[in-house]
Amino acid sequence: MGANTTVAPPDKGTDSGRVDASPTAEPRRRRDDRRAAWLFLTPALLGFALFYAYPTVRGVYYSLTDYSLLAPPTFTGAANYRHLISDDQFWNALKVTGYYVALNIGSQTLLSLFLASLMHRLTRSVALRALLLVPWLVPNVTVGLLWMWMLDANLGFVNHILNALGLGTTGFFTSPTWAMPTVAAVNTWAYTGYTALLLYAGMLQVPQHLYESASLDGAGEWRMFTRITLPLLRPVLALVLVVSLIGSFQIFDTIAVTTKGGPVSVTRVIYYYIYEQAFTNFHMGYASAVAVVLAVVLGVLTAVQMRLLRASRSDLA
Repeated sequence: MGANTTVAPPDKGTDSGRVDASPTAEPRRRRDDRRAAWLFLTPALLGFALFYAYPTVRGVYYSLTDYSLLAPPTFTGAANYRHLISDDQFWNALKVTGYYVALNIGSQTLLSLFLASLMHRLTRSVALRALLLVPWLVPNVTVGLLWMWMLDANLGFVNHILNALGLGTTGFFTSPTWAMPTVAAVNTWAYTGYTALLLYAGMLQVPQHLYESASLDGAGEWRMFTRITLPLLRPVLALVLVVSLIGSFQIFDTIAVTTKGGPVSVTRVIYYYIYEQAFTNFHMGYASAVAVVLAVVLGVLTAVQMRLLRASRSDLA
């Protein structure tokens, strides 16, 4: 640059580096997505109100009437609930359901834990997981018919094998001793694979370095399962047990296809008893009262189960 060169002073009006700090500038507004959220939630809320909330309120109302499908309902107050307390068939159905729930949840949970542990520690084959899911995809009515034919005392494949082995034949669905354990075994076969996949997904969340550290300390598979896997699997296990409990209390289709509540009412579970009262005896009001009591019982059992298992807390946190 030459000595005679002069530099013009900067124009204060055209200073591009200056930030406009005018107090009249409005701050940028945060985008409000609540309207869009309600728009997407509206179909689900309408479906819930139409198919869940409204039938629930109507069922509670019918439980206070003598509705019989043949005449308009007449309000009777708590008469159905007073009759329910002294109904031996209701208490027997509740006892039978409890027996089924104990058999089904116990066997299903143990087998699911065993299969999930094998997949987690030995193999992670996608083909194996797909095969485990196949029984769950088959409709319950089809499952019931399939096993009823296979376990038939005269033509069943299983009884042919037992007879060939010299063990004789057994009426699995017609014996008062074997009917309920057989129904529980059929549903265990149908749902164990799905439950095992849920538990397997939970096991994948356990950090692998915990198993590596325990292995270096000399811990065996059983010790790692009881000290690492089970404690860290508690939230998923609680979910599985709650879902299994509710599903077990709702057992109906397998009973309706195979035993129809027999023999001598040993498989007349609470859902089948509600069905008989409503659509066989046309005691719709009394059936609604039994359904309301069942919903309350399930709510209490679920709350107790969630509290005992501390389902909201995880040791991984």
